[in-house]
Amino acid sequence: MTLKERLHRFLKPVPHLPRPTDPALLRHERERAEVLQNRVADRITAFSGSMLFVYVHVIWFSCWIGFGVESYPYGLLTMIVSLEAIFLSTFVLISQNRADAKRQLIADEHWKMVTEEDEQNVELLKLSNQILSLTQEVHSMAAEFGERDELATLTKEVRTLGASLGKQSG
Repeated sequence: MTLKERLHRFLKPVPHLPRPTDPALLRHERERAEVLQNRVADRITAFSGSMLFVYVHVIWFSCWIGFGVESYPYGLLTMIVSLEAIFLSTFVLISQNRADAKRQLIADEHWKMVTEEDEQNVELLKLSNQILSLTQEVHSMAAEFGERDELATLTKEVRTLGASLGKQSG
């Protein structure tokens, strides 16, 4: 790896993260990327949250003070840094709103999934109750058939006894 590549990797403002796999997040990113001001806000937020941002400011303040651009108490520098802080805090809020929107999308998708699973569970309970009912009917029919077999056997025995009694008396 060359020095240029190492330096670029070290100073790179945005780490290379894998793209989200959640379809709702992908759709949200696509919609957000369609608007120019969202793309600009995302880039500024990414840059202001990087070490490159810190290094640029360290160099800037050092040069400002070291080259004597203005004398102490550095009124212009203070005003510039104050304005920068105001804008950066706005970009941080934008970034938080974006994160909240992503969390809400994920929560909505999870709620949708939970609702669908709940409906499936209700359907499974209905099917289980139907299976239980059919099983109970099969058991009662089997018991009924068993009783019929016993009745048939008893009837046969009674007839056999009746026939043997009829032969003995006659």
